[in-house]
Amino acid sequence: MTAAAIDALRAERQHVLDLIESLSDEEWQLPSDCDGWRVQDVIAHMSAVFVTVSGGDTAKADPPSDDAERNADAAVEERRYWSSADVGAEYERSSATAIDALAGLQSPPLSDTVIPLGNLGHHPMHLLADALVFDHYCHLRHDLIAPGGPLARPDLPSDDLRLGPAMTWMLAGLPQMCAEGLSVLDRPVDLVFEGPGGGTWHLVPGTPFVSVVEGPAEDAAATVTSNAHDFVSWGTARRPWRELGVQVHGDEPYAALILDAIDII
Repeated sequence: MTAAAIDALRAERQHVLDLIESLSDEEWQLPSDCDGWRVQDVIAHMSAVFVTVSGGDTAKADPPSDDAERNADAAVEERRYWSSADVGAEYERSSATAIDALAGLQSPPLSDTVIPLGNLGHHPMHLLADALVFDHYCHLRHDLIAPGGPLARPDLPSDDLRLGPAMTWMLAGLPQMCAEGLSVLDRPVDLVFEGPGGGTWHLVPGTPFVSVVEGPAEDAAATVTSNAHDFVSWGTARRPWRELGVQVHGDEPYAALILDAIDII
């Protein structure tokens, strides 16, 4: 189970609350590294996700869609003209309610209940907490706070507490989210992630989805090595993997096809 993700999510929530408290009127309106979203919109998005998780109503794409990003855009647009105070207040309220609800999903039978999450795939409910840790980690460190984002703030922790759940979600979601692009996988590829949250896994061909298996493959066609923190960036297509020091050994052209196909939400 992923009960440790609850501790990570509470820690990430506090980072957001501290950031909200520190933002000037001008900083709320700065463009983030999420295309078309201001700092305020990113926080509104994180708040809207918590509203949904706790069973509340928020805007969805029209016409209806299973595309997570279209639905996220609709929820942000619903909050576009809210005051920054209202956005911050909703985040504080909805996050507290949702995290308590998520804590109740970490034991059977609910933890193992698989639910559809649109184009994110079908996942057991206990992974929802990991997904939100990933969402917070990504938005805070890669979209809001410099160097990726516009806000000059001290670096936030990039440790096992946070990167462990973030990596759990990314590796669990990769086969379904990237199914079309990864259909070219016909030989195993090792993925080695260094630093906090790291470890070794390998991709195995399969139908309809590839599999992510812990440990190295005996017959890997290539080995890809990256820092786990950087994987959050290139694994979501925020930055090209070629620019982040990713090392490839073995069949480099084949590995490049696989890496280019990875785009996790």
